Order: sequence, then C-alpha cells, then structure tokens
Amino acid sequence: MRVKIVALAAAALFAPAAARGADIGLGFDNASTPAATSDQAQPSRIDRAFSVFHEWKVVVGAAAFVLPEYEGSDKFRVLPFPIVSASYGDWAHLDTSGLTVDVYKDGGFRIGVKAGYEFGRKESDSNYLRGLGDVGAGGIVGGIVSYETGPFKIYAELDKTFGGSDGLTGKLGASASYRYDRFLFSADAFATLADDKYMEAYFGVNANQSARSGLPEYTAKAGLKRVDLKGSVTYLVTENWSVTGAAGAGLLMGDARNSPIVRDKIQPFARIGAAYRF
Repeated sequence: MRVKIVALAAAALFAPAAARGADIGLGFDNASTPAATSDQAQPSRIDRAFSVFHEWKVVVGAAAFVLPEYEGSDKFRVLPFPIVSASYGDWAHLDTSGLTVDVYKDGGFRIGVKAGYEFGRKESDSNYLRGLGDVGAGGIVGGIVSYETGPFKIYAELDKTFGGSDGLTGKLGASASYRYDRFLFSADAFATLADDKYMEAYFGVNANQSARSGLPEYTAKAGLKRVDLKGSVTYLVTENWSVTGAAGAGLLMGDARNSPIVRDKIQPFARIGAAYRF
C-alpha cells in the first residue's frame, strides 16, 4: 500500500514537470529555427528531451526496519520497506515521506514547501491499542526552512495534516555529515512539537475509548512530544551501489510520555538497506 502511494504521488506530481520541460524545449526550437522543417527540428527536440531527463537522479532499493509496534510501545516488529527516491536538479525531491520543493535559495539558506502522507495508526497494530479505534490516514502540507554551512545544517519544519489526526506538528533540528574514503557518516538530533489535536489523537483516551479499553481517561495537550537522536553509516560499494545502516532512539516527553497507552518512554529504532543510484 505504501509503495502504491509513493508511485501515485510520483505520477501525479512529477510527470507534469517533465512535460512542461519538454514543452519549453519545443518552444525554444521553434523560436531559434523558424524556417526549419520538422525533420530538421526533430534532433534538437530529442536532445532537449534528454537534457530534461538527465536532470533526474533516481535511487531504488530495499531496507528492513526494526521499530516499536506503535509510538509508545515496548514491543518491536521488523518491517521490509522499499527505498524509492527521485530528485530533479537540486530543488525538487520525492521519496517515501513525500515531495519537497525549494522555492527560495540563497547560499546555504533555503525555504521549501512539501506535501506528504500521514499513515495514521491501526487498532490492530498492537494488543495494547484494543478499544482505542483507528487514527485515520491524512494528507500533509507544510514548509521547511534550513541553513547549511559545510557539513552542518540546522532546520525547522511545520506540517499540517488534513484528515486523520487533523493535527499540526513542528520539528527543530540539526544534522552533520562527514565523508571518509567510501564511507559517509551522518548524525541528526531534533525535537518534535505537536498541537492539541495531534496529541489527543495519538496519546489521549476519551470516555468511549476508556470504556472499551479499560484504560483511564486522559487528555493530552499541546507541547513537546519527543526528542530524537539518530546516526547512520553508508558504504559506497561502487559508484552506483551503496549499503546503509542506521540506528537511533526517541525519548517521549510531556503529555505524550505520561499517556496511559505508553509502555516505554524510550523508542529505539534501526534499519539496514541497500540501494542503487541511476
């Protein structure tokens, strides 16, 4: 299902951009060679079409994740997951988290907009969630501001979900990366904040849920939800093939930490995967 969502997003959001690039190329051909025949213009059209495709960078692969059954669980599951990403130039990027497009760039400073998908939460994900019902899926729109200098970057993100939790979340973080020979090391630390709607959807327990689940009623209010620290190591096997291992942990905070559905405030995770870059 997640692969299908990513494929549909790629078709809907990126195909129009490629088509517009081709149309622009044809327009330039006609303007520069007004007396040319269609046979004479055709090679130039093909060259321009290939120049558009040349701007694409695509990575595909597969990974295995080890993560909690749900946010707050003390039990884990292993999930296979596709690695799919596509970048156009240095300003548009699509992966399994959604689409990000830079709208302003000046040196290391960038402002971007993004669209994505919140998968929600299923009651069937864990025995601990029985009686709480599902948190529906929803679409996400948001923005990101970042500043990068050398190997260091600081960033802030703001996301609004439509459907599902209908919540608002924000993220403040810093990251660093370093390359040595064929190895690429990276580290990332960030804090996540959420509004009342998001916190109540994922960590609150209303009267009906309490009656069905046996958990006490609980109101989760807006505030700091969690802080995370993660690191990764990528080995460049060849110019195109790479293998990546990553691990980290999140620490639930505030009303999220005190929710009766939370079995463990520490939320570790890990993944390993291989990818091929075209």
